[in-house]
Amino acid sequence: MEHGDPVPADEKEAEKVAQAVEKMGLRYVVVTSVTRDDLPDGGASFFARTIEAIREQDQEIKIEVLVPDFRGDLSSLERVLRASPDVLNHNIETITRLYSEVRPQADYRRSLHLLKESKRSYPRIYTKSGFMLGLGETHEEVLELMEDLRGVECDFLTIGQYLQPRSDRLPVERYILPEEFEEYQKIGMKMGFKAVASGPFVRSSFHASQMFNGR
Repeated sequence: MEHGDPVPADEKEAEKVAQAVEKMGLRYVVVTSVTRDDLPDGGASFFARTIEAIREQDQEIKIEVLVPDFRGDLSSLERVLRASPDVLNHNIETITRLYSEVRPQADYRRSLHLLKESKRSYPRIYTKSGFMLGLGETHEEVLELMEDLRGVECDFLTIGQYLQPRSDRLPVERYILPEEFEEYQKIGMKMGFKAVASGPFVRSSFHASQMFNGR
């Protein structure tokens, strides 16, 4: 894993993002970030200020935020939710058994708790999560993960194929067949998700506005 000292956060970033949204004429925006564990709130204030800056320009723009787990700090989550995004997205990424290998600095239960607390505190804000297939998970483990997400009332789900980004990263254990992705999509809808995007090329922001508008 590569390490380095991040540059100071740009205090005018929120306004710059809002200006970009206006220039591009966007009606649905997905806001995410690199990991900023160096900041006391994990970057929560930047998410909140960006939401607020976009809202100041146009109240009708729909905003989805893809956030980290803030290391379990619920006050950081609260700061983001108070700004009223339309969707709070936090990817769980993989099954619980593979967490120590795939996400050694994260925690499966902590991620579930973040989604649970978001829905409990701000039930009108939709929650969303996603995970990858092809890392060695079993069918039963995938269903358990989906059930865990529904257990915390997660609304939207994305499922995609893991691809090895470079040779020193985890290898692909299996390429999932299109019909398997289709099966998980159907299962997810039966479980009660409002929308499920499942396919080899699906990522967190895949057809995000369509998922939201088709809920």
